[in-house]
Amino acid sequence: MKAYVKSKISNGLGEVEFYHPKSNSLPYSLLEQLSLEIKKLGDDDNVKCIVLKSGGSKAFCAGASFDELLSIQNQRDGKKFFLGFAKVILAIKQAPKLVLTCLQGKVVGGGIGLVCASDYVLAHESADIKLSELSIGIGPFVIAPVLQRKLGLTHFNNICLNPKQWKTSGWALDKGIFSEVFSDLDELNSRVNQLTSEYVNYSPEAICEIKNMLWDGFDSIEKEMDRRAEQSGRLVLSDYTVQILKSLQSKQ
Repeated sequence: MKAYVKSKISNGLGEVEFYHPKSNSLPYSLLEQLSLEIKKLGDDDNVKCIVLKSGGSKAFCAGASFDELLSIQNQRDGKKFFLGFAKVILAIKQAPKLVLTCLQGKVVGGGIGLVCASDYVLAHESADIKLSELSIGIGPFVIAPVLQRKLGLTHFNNICLNPKQWKTSGWALDKGIFSEVFSDLDELNSRVNQLTSEYVNYSPEAICEIKNMLWDGFDSIEKEMDRRAEQSGRLVLSDYTVQILKSLQSKQ
């Protein structure tokens, strides 16, 4: 099946789903489409709540596409790629509606940034997370502001400096990345339906004001992510990172 981003609207609920055959990894094209779809639903008065999810039954998101990282030839293109994650995060932040993200499986790297930007996160117990950037010679620079917003500096330090260690869904729940965790997928989906049916009937004005309150103090996040994308765009060109990525790509 080919990669896609698709959305639909039903009874006030807007759903965005993305998919990539390589464990839902994200090339720039998918990041761009994803940000545009979220923005479109955020601007639509018929939409009262947004659900973000991915296709397939395994990983929610494997982070950045290794194929695309290896195709980057200069720092400008590198910065552009990492700003793709910033665009999705900003689309979630700026949507005047609650964005509920549903996780059916594991989350790696930049995918954790999308999760941390979400307003409410429902996850299956198999949704372990790993912030792997340091292990490939870069860092979670662009997504760091939203991770620190949820985790605080101490727990962000823990996950950032253990790039080969999977953190369990229980850890993510305890540290505030996940809102609820379920052992059964049917129960997870039922809870998504229950919550969204409530959210679509709440006051849009109240939801918008609450969301502004939850993001209070992060007005400069766009400039910060732009600056940090330059760091990632430079480091991804290093010989160290290229060799690591080639090794990992050969194992896919």
